[in-house]
Amino acid sequence: MDAKFLSHSRSPFSTLSHRRHTCKPVCTPIHAVLTRPSQDIIQEARKTSVYNDKWFDLIAINHLSKSVQAATGLRNSMSGYESLVEAARVASQKFNPIQQREVVIDALERAFPRPILYLIRTMMPPSKFAREYFAAFTTVFFAWLVGPCEVRESEADGRREMNVVHIKKCRFLEETNCVGMCTNLCKIPSQTFIKDSFGIPVNMVPNFEDMSCQMIFGQEPLAVTDDPALNQPCYKLCKAKQKHSTKCST
Repeated sequence: MDAKFLSHSRSPFSTLSHRRHTCKPVCTPIHAVLTRPSQDIIQEARKTSVYNDKWFDLIAINHLSKSVQAATGLRNSMSGYESLVEAARVASQKFNPIQQREVVIDALERAFPRPILYLIRTMMPPSKFAREYFAAFTTVFFAWLVGPCEVRESEADGRREMNVVHIKKCRFLEETNCVGMCTNLCKIPSQTFIKDSFGIPVNMVPNFEDMSCQMIFGQEPLAVTDDPALNQPCYKLCKAKQKHSTKCST
């Protein structure tokens, strides 16, 4: 399902109103962002966002961190988002890319009870409503993981849908500063988990230039062998390479 993005966005819950509006110019379908990490991105000072996690955010972060640690069998004594990043970084050090993806899928299955996933899939079969619901749900309940985001409208097969989540600056990518951790510990396993759990494909399109990302619900992702995101060089001050001397972007 190809998606063409319109030039404006609306509140996540405006999907329920389906208001009529004038036609806006559209962009070409996006399957992947080809931009390479800028050659002048050489400082660890890329991190500029400041997060004040609330009680719900901290509970969710610690739950996911413990799930990742349980999946890897490798514990850490940190807390908050730092603990999650450390758990992911250790996984990137100890496992090859394919194993990293499997570890994250295992962690997500631990974090989200299977009966709940089955119930959601049964009650919300693939449809325009389901795609728009998942997009809205992501912006409201997963900002603690990816940072501030908003729902954007797309045009697919002549129909308009609010099925695109625009992540302004991905918190995980900003914290790890690592292309390989983005693709192997977030993008690919998340795409697989969402499709297998809910029956709805999602294509995650990271932009390594500005650290933004698009989550397009209803669009099949490219094959791993064809996805340009997996051929990107990492940042010059990648934290994983600095600490572990790994070729994380391959």
